[in-house]
Amino acid sequence: MPGLTAPSSYSQEPPRHPILQINSKEPFNAEPPRSALISSYVTPVDFFYKRNHGPIPIVDDIESYYVSICGLIENSKDLFMRDIRMLRKYNITATLQCAGNRRTAMSNVRTVKGVGWDVSAIGNAVWSGAKLADVLELVGIPNLTSVTRSGGKHVEFVSIDKCKEENGGPYKASIPLSQATNPEADVLLAYEMNGEPLNRDHGYPLRVVVPGVIGARSVKWLDTINILAEECQDYKMFPPSVNWDNINWKSRRPLMDFPVQCVICSLEDVNVMKPGKAKVSGYAVSGGGRGIERVDISVDGGKNWVEASRYQKTGIPYIADHMSSDKWAWVFFEVIIDIPHSTQIVAKAVDTAANVQPESVETIWNLRGVLNTSWHRVQVRVGHSNM
Repeated sequence: MPGLTAPSSYSQEPPRHPILQINSKEPFNAEPPRSALISSYVTPVDFFYKRNHGPIPIVDDIESYYVSICGLIENSKDLFMRDIRMLRKYNITATLQCAGNRRTAMSNVRTVKGVGWDVSAIGNAVWSGAKLADVLELVGIPNLTSVTRSGGKHVEFVSIDKCKEENGGPYKASIPLSQATNPEADVLLAYEMNGEPLNRDHGYPLRVVVPGVIGARSVKWLDTINILAEECQDYKMFPPSVNWDNINWKSRRPLMDFPVQCVICSLEDVNVMKPGKAKVSGYAVSGGGRGIERVDISVDGGKNWVEASRYQKTGIPYIADHMSSDKWAWVFFEVIIDIPHSTQIVAKAVDTAANVQPESVETIWNLRGVLNTSWHRVQVRVGHSNM
């Protein structure tokens, strides 16, 4: 890749905010405290979770950097940044969530494989760049195409980075061609985040953003767009009965849309407080552009429920699937409740397709520890009483 300087050590890693909770140093994976997530609807870049599979690439010559589009198409093409910037620029507010968000809670049931994320491997940003559908038109693939003349059905994104899990090769992931060529899917080749050029941690100079889909599809440091007949065999979810001895990797399809999810961010896993009123607030989100129909809160472990208020912009009521709402973005919720004694507080969300979070993490346990969307529970100890 012209313009690329491959880092030889982790001493060249970019600076990060000290508030981040580091889950692994090499490669660097970190998340903010949960309370920081709900301080702003648009997550500041410093507080946005960092998910990496290897050392952070350095692209030091932006003029010679380009992305190759190849594979099962009639005309391959190399696109420089100036070519991409000539296309219409779109601003899309979208939440990215790692498939492993809340993995730590799942590993408490039974050991799983993967980075130990708490509840903050998620963030909401305004991404700016060209739509992938417009880019693919440059190589002769019309909008709303499901298969190319040469049999291409999937779009693979290949990164510049080198990662251990790929035996030193680049990280890569794919989405269906029908999604990539649909302008309404808002898939971007993004070069800005929150109005500023991407920084190195988040994919400078160019990354993919696939709204409504697990973060693994939003490949950073884009090198190649490859049109393929078969999808990438990567992030998958297996039943609780599957272990590393009996796994059949090809028996499951790769994960795409993330399920409905909500998390309490105003309280930690265990809290000590005085009896009285308390605010319970957090985030809720669903994949595929589905809105949040409601968020239910229980102060007695799930026996009785109250509905929380929902909002995206402060002071503007949230209406799911309304033009005033950001369809790809999370929703904040809050409710004031009375906590007279020690208890368990529970939150669950319902999306506009009536999907609801599963009650128990045990029923969705899987060996990779992905998609823990079970009811979120926190413990409250009032005064000096015992639970």
